[in-house]
Amino acid sequence: MGVGGNFWDLLKPYAHNEGVDFLRDKRVAVDLSFWLVQHEAAIRSRSPRARNPHLRTTFFRTVALFSKMGAYPVFVVDGTPSPLKAQARIERFFRMSGLDPTALPKPVEDEEGEASPVKQRNQAFTRCVRECMELLRLLGMPVLEARSEAEGLCAQLNSEGHVDACITADSDAFLFGATCVIKRLRSNSKEPFECYNVSDIEAGLGLGRKQLIAIALLVGSDHNLHGVPGFGVDTAVRFVRLFNEDEILNRLLEIGKGDIDLVNGITKSPRSSVGSGNVRSPHCSNCGHPGSKSAHLKIVCEYCVTNGSRNCMKKSSGFKCTCSSCAEERKFKEHQRRENWQIKMCKIISAEPKFPNNEIIALFLANNHGYYSEKDGPSLSWDKPKVEDLIDFLTYHQHWEPSYIRQRMIPMLSTVYLREMASTQNESSLLNDQYKFHSILRVKISHGHPYYLVKWKRAAINTVVHSVSTEQTEVDQTQLSGSIESTDPLDEPDVPTILVDNGCWFLLTDENINLVQAAFPKEVNNFMEEKGSEEFRSKQSKYMYKAGMSDKLAPSKSTGVQLSITEFYRSEKVLAQPALGDDSEKKSGKGKSPGDHRRKSDDVDKNLPKSVRRRLLFN
Repeated sequence: MGVGGNFWDLLKPYAHNEGVDFLRDKRVAVDLSFWLVQHEAAIRSRSPRARNPHLRTTFFRTVALFSKMGAYPVFVVDGTPSPLKAQARIERFFRMSGLDPTALPKPVEDEEGEASPVKQRNQAFTRCVRECMELLRLLGMPVLEARSEAEGLCAQLNSEGHVDACITADSDAFLFGATCVIKRLRSNSKEPFECYNVSDIEAGLGLGRKQLIAIALLVGSDHNLHGVPGFGVDTAVRFVRLFNEDEILNRLLEIGKGDIDLVNGITKSPRSSVGSGNVRSPHCSNCGHPGSKSAHLKIVCEYCVTNGSRNCMKKSSGFKCTCSSCAEERKFKEHQRRENWQIKMCKIISAEPKFPNNEIIALFLANNHGYYSEKDGPSLSWDKPKVEDLIDFLTYHQHWEPSYIRQRMIPMLSTVYLREMASTQNESSLLNDQYKFHSILRVKISHGHPYYLVKWKRAAINTVVHSVSTEQTEVDQTQLSGSIESTDPLDEPDVPTILVDNGCWFLLTDENINLVQAAFPKEVNNFMEEKGSEEFRSKQSKYMYKAGMSDKLAPSKSTGVQLSITEFYRSEKVLAQPALGDDSEKKSGKGKSPGDHRRKSDDVDKNLPKSVRRRLLFN
């Protein structure tokens, strides 16, 4: 979807890899229609029996985007498609079905001569979008409806500064004026996602927004599938670079009218005033240098003499003369080839009827894709989720248990609670006064990113709470999760766990470190101090343990050098066996000559057993 050809491959070298925290505390516009189309097929293939995959995808991905990634999403849906896009959609359907595109119905023109849309989106997809809009509003997310294209409104919100980025894989967003586009986004993945900044693309390719629009006109887009025959992305980029940003669209209009001579004026050959005749000086057929062969028989060629030869040398294969006239001739021919190519491309463009389409240009350059005024701006507000209404909605559509829905909603509710605490510092409770912030258990690494594992203590209630073991709680959670159809692990947020300690119930959630620091600075400082003291005590105990063991195991020699097994064994034997005599040199084994061992062996009685003689010799 978007610009035809390999347009994304053209932009790929200028993409940045960003992590999960890139969107934290940022507003981001989400193209909801493309979001559903992109993931619906994958979800159905992984779970064929999944019920309403569009609702399940929207629910889980919104919770993950809001809570885990910390973003403020703004969802945008398509409005009435333009007649050009409606016609192109039908043409795409004919091509994919193997039907003859010439059998396409022609768009009907109204009294003003404008084409009306042939057909709107199918009713099934429209129903899915409306249900997702209802779900998002229950989650407290702002939902905007575009006049025509959702990616157009996303780009306008981005260019006007209402949002910081757009989430869409429709490359038309760049043509509509988006400044930051995120192509693919997976919250539960260690791999970074692709982020495209228009400033990097303009600096790398040297192409501005209008030049990208010109490429789309030549290659094709969602509004004109075939573009101009013979133009791929590389050819279109080469042609568009002949003109600057301000004049490219006007030049295409003139070329489309058949004014091809303007290219000759832009790329006029440096020798066009002289004529296209050959003005190259004569060259020797033997050595290839300036001068005739007969002249070189009388006077040695000055180029050959310079190379150390007294005679005219025979030129080698692939020889190119470096004289000024030959260099000028090669430059002229290269220019001639470029000029012929440009004229050829202009003729191809001028042969295309009604090119370029002014409606497509006006659509890309328009700045009224939403139903709001420039003075007031869009209404963007994030409300608290309506939990009970949301439970009723998902119970009806998905047949989920209320406890399952509340469990999956906890990451979003805890994020809302921490944001309120960070901004107002008003003490409150989570989940309708059911849980209160207790402490930070530890630092948890999830999908390559650090989080605080926060303990939420169950508040005292009037009902009797029975003692439940941790093992039983884990079994109940496993049974509950198993009763629901499987979900995409790349979409579903982390499920909170329950901890039962001494009859107290605790809820454990993964929270952003900076958000917890802003909401509960004292508790975080206490955790850091306790963590530091624990690490100090742990390091000290390890040091004392190693020091105590080294006093017992270290040999009497220097501890800086590891002893061989023979030396260690002998040292133990020397300490264990009392030495004979009082001489210190005999005790330490030093001062003995090589003949001492031979003389000692002669003194031992040969009649003694071999084992006894070996012990006597060792001592």
